[in-house]
Amino acid sequence: MRRLLRPLWVLLALIFLLEAWLWDRVEPIIARVVALIPLPRLKAWLADRVEHLSPALTLIVFAVPVIILFPLNFVAAWLLAHKYFVGATALIVFQKILGVGIVAFVFDVTRDKLLQMGWFRALYEFVLNLRARALAVVAPLKIQVLQWMKRLRRRASPGFIRRLRRRMHAAR
Repeated sequence: MRRLLRPLWVLLALIFLLEAWLWDRVEPIIARVVALIPLPRLKAWLADRVEHLSPALTLIVFAVPVIILFPLNFVAAWLLAHKYFVGATALIVFQKILGVGIVAFVFDVTRDKLLQMGWFRALYEFVLNLRARALAVVAPLKIQVLQWMKRLRRRASPGFIRRLRRRMHAAR
């Protein structure tokens, strides 16, 4: 039974790591955006407001971006139902990137208050632990893929690579 569930656990770990990877990649982008627009003032303003809130009310502040972006799921579902696959995919990717960016921004401001709640701290630590376990599940697969790519690169002659590039450019 455990063997049968292994592919499911690997898939779930990969999905979780994709989310974590996206979070890690969006945070520096958000930092650049903050540098371009007056988001530092917004962050300072929000931090000042959060400072006077209880941890429970801070949770509402943290949940607002999720609540605001949630209706986009219905729009994406409608697009999928009407076979607008490219539009639905674009909307889902846009929503995911925007959502992760906004949640990362708000979480950065509200983290200290949220972690004052025992259940939230436990959930936060659980997610961090889950991320570490997901990395451990995927690590052997990652090593195998990297070894396979290394062997493929060694086998591929420079002439083969040049021909492949020419074919790709000719196809455009």
